[in-house]
Amino acid sequence: MATSYLTKTFGSAGSLTTWTLSCWVKKVGRGIEQRIFSCDDDASGNNDQWMKFDGSDILQFSQYQSGYTQKIETNRKFKDNSGYYHIVLVWDTTNASAGDRTRIYINGVRETSFSSEVQASSSLGSLINNTTYPFEIGRRGLDGSQYFPGNLSNIAFVDGTALDPTSFGEVDSTSGIWKFKAPSGITWGTNGFWLKGENSANLGLDSANSNNFTTGGGTPTQSIDTPSNVFPVFNSLEYYGSDGATLSNANTTYATPSAGHRYLRASLAAASGKFYFECKLDTAAGSGLDVIGITDHEMNDGTDELSQDANSIAYVSDGSVRKDGSNVDTGEGTYTSGDIISVAVDITNSKIYFRKNDGAWINSGDPAAGTNGYSIAAVDTTSGGFYHFAAGDWVNPGSNTWSANFGTGFFGTSAVASAGTSSTGDDSVWEYDCPTGYYGMNTKNINTYG
Repeated sequence: MATSYLTKTFGSAGSLTTWTLSCWVKKVGRGIEQRIFSCDDDASGNNDQWMKFDGSDILQFSQYQSGYTQKIETNRKFKDNSGYYHIVLVWDTTNASAGDRTRIYINGVRETSFSSEVQASSSLGSLINNTTYPFEIGRRGLDGSQYFPGNLSNIAFVDGTALDPTSFGEVDSTSGIWKFKAPSGITWGTNGFWLKGENSANLGLDSANSNNFTTGGGTPTQSIDTPSNVFPVFNSLEYYGSDGATLSNANTTYATPSAGHRYLRASLAAASGKFYFECKLDTAAGSGLDVIGITDHEMNDGTDELSQDANSIAYVSDGSVRKDGSNVDTGEGTYTSGDIISVAVDITNSKIYFRKNDGAWINSGDPAAGTNGYSIAAVDTTSGGFYHFAAGDWVNPGSNTWSANFGTGFFGTSAVASAGTSSTGDDSVWEYDCPTGYYGMNTKNINTYG
């Protein structure tokens, strides 16, 4: 949501002792404050209720009224930025069991290990659900300094009822993974709401009770990345050491450090199938080189290059194509800041193709026909081999910025200029035409075509 947010001040108070909040959350980055929601007095800070990932990646749910009246901080850290966490909060302060008055569930499982736990007193009233302070999603209203920079989906609030997470999610019978379930048969109460995020012109539209939210700080961007179909991002857990690399725009923009020999893989991968993505070079590496391609492994140290072995290959900004630590082709056209590189990989037939902007595929390649592609090593499924898209820099000093379109239709915050075609059955949105028979590497397409 960047610096945009949703806000509403209720016209009448609901239950201050009993409610349930459910939301699907795809966080970004590491070690940064990420405010999911808040309800505060926007002045002194003496009245504040919130949920956030704090600077050490723990999840915190608290109410502060000139001192903590309730506080839960998890022991475990939430570092996975590749998929969605389903978070359910239950405020149930009339519960006779003090330890059950505030409860938190992650992906259907109750969280019980806390570094700090202050349970609410009996019948403590929440700040949420009153008529005094605005309920803000994606921002701290007190000073506007903390926002949620990732994706939020299917935010549901049930006024007056303490519900289990099974009202909003369920275990997939095939994979065993906790997945989204549309809430049904729910008594929403006076201030209950369900923000699906389906209406791009009105992301604050309530599908339960007409308790619509308004937007602030600009218009939130709708994403087709949802809990039911997750799109890849750059994997923030993989860059090497404290190298100064930064991620932004929900982990789709990657700025490499000045050290060089740095790359990041996408968070999703496949062992078979035909997949496509586009990446815009926002800032070239100066006297270094820019690289984009695929690999089946993360960078091991600061001297690895993207094309270091037979299971990695890269198109380099000097016009060469490198694999196994050496050039396999040269003179295929340089690229620089502002250029968009397309990558189409046929994992099944061990071929890869590169294109600069909307020109011809280099090496006279034709992904749809399967001709003149560069050879890649066959995936070794016995050792769990999978191919990831990747981008970065190479050769000191290198410092560049890549913005990937993994199929959501954006390079950073900029929508594609004029959407190209997608293969039949693929909801991905591209800048240029995707080769026939190739797909975005999201969870739906990997399951269907991988």
